[in-house]
Amino acid sequence: MLFATCRRMIPFFLLFLLAYADAQTLGGSSVFNFVKLPNTPQLTALGGINVSAITQDVGMGFNNPSLLRPGEHGQFSAVFNSMYAGIKNYHAMMDYYHQKTATNFAAGIVYFDYGTLSQTDAGGNVEGNFHPSDYVAQLSAARKYETKWYYGATLKFLHSNYGLYRSSGLALDIGTAYFDSAKGFQASLVAKNMGVQIRKYAGSSGDELPFDLQLGISKKLLHAPLQFSITAHHLHRFNILYRDTLFNNQNGFDQGKAPGGDVVEKLFQHIVFATQLYVGDKLEITGAYNHLRRTELNIANAANGLNGFSLGIGVLFQKIQLRYARAYYQSTRAYNQLGINLQLNEYFGLGNLGERIGW
Repeated sequence: MLFATCRRMIPFFLLFLLAYADAQTLGGSSVFNFVKLPNTPQLTALGGINVSAITQDVGMGFNNPSLLRPGEHGQFSAVFNSMYAGIKNYHAMMDYYHQKTATNFAAGIVYFDYGTLSQTDAGGNVEGNFHPSDYVAQLSAARKYETKWYYGATLKFLHSNYGLYRSSGLALDIGTAYFDSAKGFQASLVAKNMGVQIRKYAGSSGDELPFDLQLGISKKLLHAPLQFSITAHHLHRFNILYRDTLFNNQNGFDQGKAPGGDVVEKLFQHIVFATQLYVGDKLEITGAYNHLRRTELNIANAANGLNGFSLGIGVLFQKIQLRYARAYYQSTRAYNQLGINLQLNEYFGLGNLGERIGW
């Protein structure tokens, strides 16, 4: 009955999705772009975009609700990110599997702290200080259908506070995944950040949310300790490279031959490649390459180092997971993340929580 109802709704959902995607803007024209940054070390190490990795990391479910699984029941994820210019970023997420409804429920938050800045008038006179910040708080639910299908949804509340300028929004993520454990294969499709800006910045007429349609495939080799992932993002738009016309003109770039000008180049800008190596069952080593990131950040006639590449390492135990990731955005600077996952039901007996509260 449930599957039949969902099947009847698919055409309407696809029509809505196509109409919504066609209205989306490119580059800096959207609001709440902080939601596009990876929230966990594993996601950062996987190139910043991945919706199909076979893992027991509840933090991956923050970006794709269909990755929430019963085995992550009671898992708590906490992440600290050290960004440029002293910006701090924090993430927390918790998963609970309700046996009677066979549903995973999860709650999470990502918070960006930009420190204390001076507030000035148009003439540069200091009028005081303000504390800018961004955050997204969300609730997710995910279920399994038959033996190999999973589906889920996430409702988000987004908020930006830049002193006198504030904005809020609501967004929805919908994801589905096909997982064949016998073959070590998983594929997933996710529509992200479908929503509206419910409170606009002062003087603003309103902007689009950073919608993204992502498709990922991951494969664990059955006779080798390796997992490979290919993720395609922004499937709703072919040309996704943001070109700054003023910058290109000032630096002598020909607009017709700017990076991303040919078909093959544009295709690769949609793709993120990643691989994970498992040393025993306790150590996880990850490497990835994000071509769009490298294309956007490379500087002409300069050494660009490891721009677009990312690395990570995880130490995995039954009760605790420790992960570290490093992503390269400049030839001499990198973005670091450190995270910890605690299996709280192993510490506090959350496996019996449902019985204690009468569920």
